[in-house]
Amino acid sequence: MDRLEAMRLFVRVVETESFTAVARETGQGQPSISKRIGQLEEHLGVRLLNRTTRMLSLTDDGHSYYDHCRRILDDVDEAEAQVGRRRIAPSGMVRLAVPVVFGRLHVVPRLKRFLELYPQVTVELVMNDRFADLVEEAIDVSVRIGNLADTTLVGRRISETTRLTVATPSYFASHGMPSHPSELTQHNCLVYTQLTTGDEWHFEGPEGPIRIKVKGNFRANNSEAIRQAVLEGIGIAVVPTWLLRREMEEGLLRCVLKDFEPKRLPIQIVYPSRRHLPAKVRVLVEFLAQEFQADPYISQAWLPSCPQSRP
Repeated sequence: MDRLEAMRLFVRVVETESFTAVARETGQGQPSISKRIGQLEEHLGVRLLNRTTRMLSLTDDGHSYYDHCRRILDDVDEAEAQVGRRRIAPSGMVRLAVPVVFGRLHVVPRLKRFLELYPQVTVELVMNDRFADLVEEAIDVSVRIGNLADTTLVGRRISETTRLTVATPSYFASHGMPSHPSELTQHNCLVYTQLTTGDEWHFEGPEGPIRIKVKGNFRANNSEAIRQAVLEGIGIAVVPTWLLRREMEEGLLRCVLKDFEPKRLPIQIVYPSRRHLPAKVRVLVEFLAQEFQADPYISQAWLPSCPQSRP
């Protein structure tokens, strides 16, 4: 008896609740399917199915065996798919969810090379600063900045995003330059509402963690808006290095509180399941992981100098 094939037949009988349906699927006679299940029961020494003229139902042993069969068959399918991926070129649509500014600055510029490498793959970019429901919105893969609360998802940690406390030189000239996070309560702070901490900013100082409740006259749920607001000189913001590094290099922004680093956030590539990950998704995950890890502005290798004196 081919036990793996017998397992497949048993699983399909359970899922269709019909010997006849499985016989049609496999091109065999119904008595043949029934005989194969009987042989499996005889091999195991237990009854798997209760049979009547009108219905089939699983025994307790049948329930347990079905769960084991399903896992074994999934693993076999995954192993075969892994080998097959080496021969079959990735193809089809991939829906990729990314934060708005991160997508504009660091994902879209890289897609040309990815699409040249995999010409049969099409990418649909879904840009939003909120965390998308991957299953509900049919998202294949997502780039997330922050902790992964949903334990049902698979998260591949790429790096940590380093953040800085910044404002324009003109803002500091008018309002002074804070030397301790506690002084931020006297400043106009730009609050990014998508952070789980909201208007409570977290820092790591020489003496340990510091939490400061900030306030200001500008709040936004979009990082693009925070980016533009800080460049306009409206106030102080805590931003990731990849968001405004060019402006900092050009002197359009100054960073402060060099001894009090805002809490770092993980950058993760997230997808619904490791099982049966399509080749088109797998190659995109690997491509993005390699690209981000090689970029010093994303992989935290780049930090500007942060003076503490007044400009």
